[in-house]
Amino acid sequence: MINTASIVNIPYLQLREGLNELVEGGTRFFHMDLMDGHYVPNLCYPLDLVREIKAAYPQVTADVHMMVTNPMDYIDRLKTAGADYVSFHTDSTSFVRRTIDTIHRAGMKAGIVINPSQPVDHILPYAKYVDMVLVMAVEPGFPGQPFLEGTMERLEELADLREKCGSHFLISVDGGVDRERCASCQKLGIDMIVGTRHNIFHQPDGIREACRRFEAEFGAGEQ
Repeated sequence: MINTASIVNIPYLQLREGLNELVEGGTRFFHMDLMDGHYVPNLCYPLDLVREIKAAYPQVTADVHMMVTNPMDYIDRLKTAGADYVSFHTDSTSFVRRTIDTIHRAGMKAGIVINPSQPVDHILPYAKYVDMVLVMAVEPGFPGQPFLEGTMERLEELADLREKCGSHFLISVDGGVDRERCASCQKLGIDMIVGTRHNIFHQPDGIREACRRFEAEFGAGEQ
């Protein structure tokens, strides 16, 4: 599996130090949250930070998760910033397929996000067109929340749906995934774990060693 480390878990004044530790630990994906204070009641990260991080760490894949209304407004600017994956919530727009196609035309990989309150199979119309499906194991908007009951069953349902559809999207899961749940996700064929304080950050041996431990236990393939 891939550790796509959620940098919102790094204190702002320690951001460069934390990013360096992630890279030294073998992390190849940075998960970057964009929040607009409307879709979720929180604000997080300007687009300029995506650009600066991608310029400083060009070898790292920029996995951008938009928690915003009107996601189409951000696509061109994310292309300019150097984003690689761009994911958005399907209930944030009336034009899901158009948004997917616009992301692709901009040369980026498109992802859609399933909230805890949404049925997994609502993504069926888009399953053959997306590169990634991100399952929220917590309500979006705030880090540090506990893993919601029933999420493993939802991940299993999504993995079955992918197989039945003959689709090839990556499955990612975000929120509260600890080491034990990482092992369960691996058995289900989940591709990506959003690294949070439950498995990467706030660990007794530090970020670098937590990343190395993840790589040793769960591995990461090139994408």
